[in-house]
Amino acid sequence: MADGTYVYCVVAYARRPRVSRRARGLPGTGPVRLLDVDRGLYLAVADAPLNRYGEAAINRELTNLEWVSRAAVAHEAVVESFAGATAVLPMKLFTIFSSDARAVAHVRGERKRIDTLVRHVARHDEWSVRLRLDRTRAERVAARASSSGDVRTGVAYLARKKARRDADLELAERAHETVARVYDRFATHARQARRRSAGELPMADGPLLLDAAFLVPRSRTASFRALAAREARALARQGYGLTLNGPWPPYSFVQD
Repeated sequence: MADGTYVYCVVAYARRPRVSRRARGLPGTGPVRLLDVDRGLYLAVADAPLNRYGEAAINRELTNLEWVSRAAVAHEAVVESFAGATAVLPMKLFTIFSSDARAVAHVRGERKRIDTLVRHVARHDEWSVRLRLDRTRAERVAARASSSGDVRTGVAYLARKKARRDADLELAERAHETVARVYDRFATHARQARRRSAGELPMADGPLLLDAAFLVPRSRTASFRALAAREARALARQGYGLTLNGPWPPYSFVQD
């Protein structure tokens, strides 16, 4: 069976980048290698057997979430191995061409768009900020509030129920305001920001209120991390948990 050319990412760098030995790529594919597109622009690719990664084979496996997950992790590992380059433009999972020449021709045909993206993300990294409600702390606060009053009377019981409903409404309003403030504060330190649907990503420790990606200049990395540390400490006292993850290639800022 013939091989296709699997493409991981476009790499912009003044000199030819080094291919890390740790970037092994998708299972069953050849070693990661570089194709020259133009001076300072390269494609990270690998030979991929079409009986395993051709269109029909991939379509058969798309319902196998474990297989897709392994492929995605391997794909991202290769992309992230070039994180030190001037710019890295990740390709979508399972981007494959019939030959090296076709892959290079495709990139050259998209050169205007690619040059625009390179200028946009050059020397920038993606950081993820997530904000969740600290369920343990919230339940502790609610328990303290409900422990007051005479539990033996119906009046006290109804009063506690109303107080709890009022507290829930107040918490929801405060959480909405907190999310907006946190997002805006981080966005002012980034070149671009994107908010993802938090409701699609439940967390075991509490509701996920914010899931956002920020494109941050590498020159601001230290100040961005310091901001996250300050916000995390302040928000923890209010019953929220903030986590910062990164740096990553700009996955959220290069795809259509």
